[in-house]
Amino acid sequence: MNIQIFGRKKSSLTKKAERFFSERRIKFHSVDLDEKPMSRGELEKVITAVGDAQKLVDKESKLYKSKFAYLQFDVKEELLENQEMLKLPIVRNGNKAAAGDAPEVWKMWIEEEK
Repeated sequence: MNIQIFGRKKSSLTKKAERFFSERRIKFHSVDLDEKPMSRGELEKVITAVGDAQKLVDKESKLYKSKFAYLQFDVKEELLENQEMLKLPIVRNGNKAAAGDAPEVWKMWIEEEK
């Protein structure tokens, strides 16, 4: 498994994802989006893996509610420019990815590896 966790140090859901993999002794690489935002290429790979850019939008985020909730916008471009609107954590496993708290998906990946 090649696990990458994109999140923020202060995010409880990011910590939960890290704990999930740590408890199962699965190595992972954490990326703090406050220190190193996702590149266009990384974001596009994640969008391809989840199937739709809308699945990466955190509709509960302050930015989304205050600025984007009632507008039509280019989701890819706005997520690239405003990464505080990403649904975190984003966990990537090779060509697969999951956004948000998704332990059932992570468990499925582990089962597929066995």
